[in-house]
Amino acid sequence: MNDVKIKTKLKKDDLVQVISGKERGKQGKIVKIDRDKGRAIVQGVNMVKKAMRKKNQNDRGGIIEIEAPVRLCNMMIVCKKCGPTRVGYKLEGDAKKRVCRKCGEAL
Repeated sequence: MNDVKIKTKLKKDDLVQVISGKERGKQGKIVKIDRDKGRAIVQGVNMVKKAMRKKNQNDRGGIIEIEAPVRLCNMMIVCKKCGPTRVGYKLEGDAKKRVCRKCGEAL
């Protein structure tokens, strides 16, 4: 296995839009990022059915729907003003801020 971690400008709780694949156009917040595999779990996107076993007496088993990971290259961050955009950086003093590449507003 590669020990290379994927570098990304996306973070947890960012609002992203899927730009390719069967879930194209859907938006949601990032729940978890797996930098080793280059994937992220987005809330309400790429739902799959999974068979779950009953773990204890008051837990129900059966078929549940959970989010499956989406590749990081297939999503873009959503700016409040201009929609899906790329992420840039600006130095403000000694702080590095993420900004929208289209309008320059802070993300």
